[in-house]
Amino acid sequence: MTINDNEQKESKNILFLTLLDFSSLDEKNIYTDLLREIRRHGNKIYVVSPSERKNKNRTHIIKEHNSVILKLRIGNIQKTNIIEKGISTVLIEPQFKKAIRKYFNSIKFDLVLYSTPPISFVDAVKYVKDRDSAKSYLLLKDIFPQNAVDIGMMSTSGIKGLLYRFFRKKEKELYEISDRIGCMSPANIRYLLSNNHKIDSSIVELCPNSIEPVDKSVDDYARKALRTKYKIPLDKTVLVYGGNLGKPQGIPFLIDCLRACKDIQNAFFIIVGDGTEFHLIKEYIHLEQPKNVRLIKRLPKEDYDAMVGACDVGLIFLDHRFTIPNFPSRLLSYMQAKLPVLACTDTHTDVGKVIVDGGFGWWCESNDVLGFVELVENCLSEDCSSKGRIGYEYLLKHYTVENAYNTIIAE
Repeated sequence: MTINDNEQKESKNILFLTLLDFSSLDEKNIYTDLLREIRRHGNKIYVVSPSERKNKNRTHIIKEHNSVILKLRIGNIQKTNIIEKGISTVLIEPQFKKAIRKYFNSIKFDLVLYSTPPISFVDAVKYVKDRDSAKSYLLLKDIFPQNAVDIGMMSTSGIKGLLYRFFRKKEKELYEISDRIGCMSPANIRYLLSNNHKIDSSIVELCPNSIEPVDKSVDDYARKALRTKYKIPLDKTVLVYGGNLGKPQGIPFLIDCLRACKDIQNAFFIIVGDGTEFHLIKEYIHLEQPKNVRLIKRLPKEDYDAMVGACDVGLIFLDHRFTIPNFPSRLLSYMQAKLPVLACTDTHTDVGKVIVDGGFGWWCESNDVLGFVELVENCLSEDCSSKGRIGYEYLLKHYTVENAYNTIIAE
């Protein structure tokens, strides 16, 4: 099935390339929220979104109002062995290019929008730019392969260095073909320019993670009901971590922090998520049986968002070894639930600075267990509700998709 040009309206045709598996723009995440905002301004959205082989779906097209999603069947890249993941990742580039040529062959695109990860969209973006004289915009959400080097998953020398050099070459090519690059924070901009001298600074701009804000705070009645549902104490200050539990989050440090806080009577911790390091937290709880920690292996997004609203403080953890400035998108879920944020990170990211300077939370280095304990005690004595409201107002001012749209579409 091919999409024909005669179905188009007089509007900009925007192509979005992603590895995020979604089937409707009505879903809620930083990318679908942005695409809906772009569509709201009269533009037509075309998406190439993968469906891994294990899902047993053929390549197919989903049509919605003024948007088309091509669900492209690819190899398995999530929760599979390293060999299959590697082969599937390498094949993504030609698969995306071939799919654009086949299914969107008569669509003339004005803009191709793409994000990292991955860095392997180079040929697909080049193809659309050359064919349609389209502009290209990179949403820089991840600086790879350096992030993998930082946490020991890749090396710049030896056999692993060959892999690093291959991906570093791809990374440079991606920057080279991008007409503009949107970075998540000022630290991201500084890092990008200082480590890639060929990039013209005039094409690099601030375009942070953004959402279509929804007030996810809850009233006292709902708070009580939700805490009862998830077996959360009603009389404790509840600190919640939600998201990936992998090497980038520095899970051993998180466990050290939980261990150090086991005797803080009025603090209760909820860890929600999954990942390669989930078993470490599970083993810690099984062996030491802390009374103030609850571990939940994933929740549906709506349930998770509701549960977060019944908590008091949101937690962010990043491995202390990072030299690249990460800026976790989970910050936004805490802010729209009106939770202040306690961030434990490396010193290269500026997410902690944003939180502290914005007046909606606390920060310490993610190798400072005693510092974390002290901040938890601060949470118990400060007005978390007031700080959370400040965070929500900061979200409305800085991290909305309306702001992102105005940045990206600006001529």
